[in-house]
Amino acid sequence: MSRPSIPRRPTANAPQEVRIIGGQWKRTPLPVATVAGLRPTPARVRETLFNWLGQDMTGLRCLDAFAGTGALGLEAASRGAAEVVLVENDPQLVRNLQALKTRLKAETVRIERGDGVAALQQRRGQGLDVVFLDPPFGDDGNPALFEAALKAARQALREDGLIYLEAPRAWGEDELAQLGLQIHRQGKAGLVSYHLLQPLPPQ
Repeated sequence: MSRPSIPRRPTANAPQEVRIIGGQWKRTPLPVATVAGLRPTPARVRETLFNWLGQDMTGLRCLDAFAGTGALGLEAASRGAAEVVLVENDPQLVRNLQALKTRLKAETVRIERGDGVAALQQRRGQGLDVVFLDPPFGDDGNPALFEAALKAARQALREDGLIYLEAPRAWGEDELAQLGLQIHRQGKAGLVSYHLLQPLPPQ
């Protein structure tokens, strides 16, 4: 969840680590690097998300487009996902992810350094099962980045796939419908809104 070219609001008192909360790597600590604006998804939000997705993700293909600490993608891999791609632009965070992959012997996890939107655009039509989107918020909310990420994720998703979106505001049904998406579940934790989205059925 880091793009150095885009400023992000620093998080006061950021945790030094978060922990995987389920699956084979339950309670494994994930270091939180001192990178401006890095916002690991809180444990209670991840717990809610994986209650929505189901605890068993065996066989699913997932992509975490702004991986940061890797918390979202590694939760999916811990719960049996067949393939998890972690995309991250910040070199320090990429090194951390590579070290975690080695330590966990995470054979189903692949790490790519690069732009999350571009990684999704490259996978257009590939039928991913789950896409995790937690883009950098920035001071203005980065509306263009969020829209581009949602559009690219929709095109990379299978027709019954799901997109997790974490954002500084709640997204409405009308604006999501313009991107071919609808709300399946949503919630709020502090200043963060989170959504589970699915494609609109064909007209």
